Amino acid sequence: MGPVEIRVSREPGCEDIPLPAYETEHAAGMDIRAAVGEPIVLQPGERALVPTGLRIALPPGVEAQVRPRSGLAMRHGLSLLNSPGTIDPDYRGEVRIIIANLGQEPYAIRRGDRIAQLVIAPFARAQWRCVEILDDTGRGEGGFGSTGRQ
Repeated sequence: MGPVEIRVSREPGCEDIPLPAYETEHAAGMDIRAAVGEPIVLQPGERALVPTGLRIALPPGVEAQVRPRSGLAMRHGLSLLNSPGTIDPDYRGEVRIIIANLGQEPYAIRRGDRIAQLVIAPFARAQWRCVEILDDTGRGEGGFGSTGRQ
């Protein structure tokens, strides 16, 4: 799949916030940044809805997945609730990120900080068909933790 054109607009006063960007040549996710006025200090166990200052228009059949940044998770215990979050192609509101501090220390989110990743991905829509019986598989009804067991 080649590049996907995504239209983007900035909230007033957010012109200084860089657009999401791939930080390495083969990165799957683009880092997205915080557009806070004053720092948000998350105490351990707290969560906040962090603005990015961006609105996007995805083409039909494409979603933006919002994912945590591994370095923030490892070093500070920051994670994203509702992860991965989905930005649908018909959503036009500001992209905001739900960040939770699962760490042991307070963490300050400052203007321009890289807070999450966006992965752009195609998706399929389902069409349901009711049947009386489903086909058999080797796994059958085996659920949680059942794979690899006899």
